[in-house]
Amino acid sequence: MEFVEPIRDKKKIEAMKLMLRGSNLRDYCLFVLGINSGLRVSDLLRLNIEDVLSERGKVLDRITIREKKTGKTKTFPISNNSKKAIEEYLEKRASYLRSEPLFASRKGNTHIQRVQAWKALNKAAKAVGIKDRIGTHTLRKTFAYHAFKQGQDITLLQRLLNHSAPSITLRYIGITQDQLDDVYLTLNL
Repeated sequence: MEFVEPIRDKKKIEAMKLMLRGSNLRDYCLFVLGINSGLRVSDLLRLNIEDVLSERGKVLDRITIREKKTGKTKTFPISNNSKKAIEEYLEKRASYLRSEPLFASRKGNTHIQRVQAWKALNKAAKAVGIKDRIGTHTLRKTFAYHAFKQGQDITLLQRLLNHSAPSITLRYIGITQDQLDDVYLTLNL
């Protein structure tokens, strides 16, 4: 697996949303849910409709999953942007059962594979001019990067991502020593 970067530019994120929304609502929903949840792609791709939709057909307030990598149960709220993307996607999707995969393959009632998600994300990234290496893990890194940039505590992000140390989380989201040094150099009290 190659090292990938978060999408740091919010304008590029919005451009990716527009590109994906116009070409494939499934991929748009995957992107929006991925960058707003911080889930690993293995967990995103395993979601079923019943994980996000109540029996009454409403998007749930929270998602509860068992993480594939850690085996831990994770529960978190669904953001408003994610709710809207899920609603729009399922509204346009042909009939479905709640037990079906949320991100279903066109070939049948199976979850899309990581490579399908990778292709869709890379195609959209290239189309909007993103030059960094982009992959499925970019979604999780983008979530963490922007949470950190908005002032979320690094130890909280470390915990959300299940990292063993804040330094690992900083490296993971692409915060470099130069950026850390800038804090000292620009403060000048």
